[in-house]
Amino acid sequence: MADEIPEPPPGFVRSQGRGLFSTHNGPYFHRVTDGDTVEQAFYALPRHTNGIGLVHGGMLSAFSDGLLAMAIGRGTQHIAVTIHLSIDFLHMARQGDWIIGEARMSRATKDVAFADGRLHARGVDIVRASGVFKLMARHG
Repeated sequence: MADEIPEPPPGFVRSQGRGLFSTHNGPYFHRVTDGDTVEQAFYALPRHTNGIGLVHGGMLSAFSDGLLAMAIGRGTQHIAVTIHLSIDFLHMARQGDWIIGEARMSRATKDVAFADGRLHARGVDIVRASGVFKLMARHG
């Protein structure tokens, strides 16, 4: 079956409790880390690719956005809403690749925070991303 997902990379477990958008586009996986770095991953399924079998730039962008926001959330304990997202596509990824992302918050003010990250597949960097996020209070 085309949507079968192999065992994730060592240390990664399936993420739960994501929003509907991420749940629909996933499944996503994460690895618990020490320090200020967050790590997430997804397995590139046919639905994540464009017409020539490469992982779609929109998928990589959405995944990067969530990864950076998670780094901000971890660093500030606030919800992070994207103000600006910058993506550099460095290389391609294909169906059947594990896409692994790492991100960290670089700094935060009272209202805004900044994060940087990268995605890689098969040991090659495929995306470099940075973002600026509005910090929102958690309700309820």
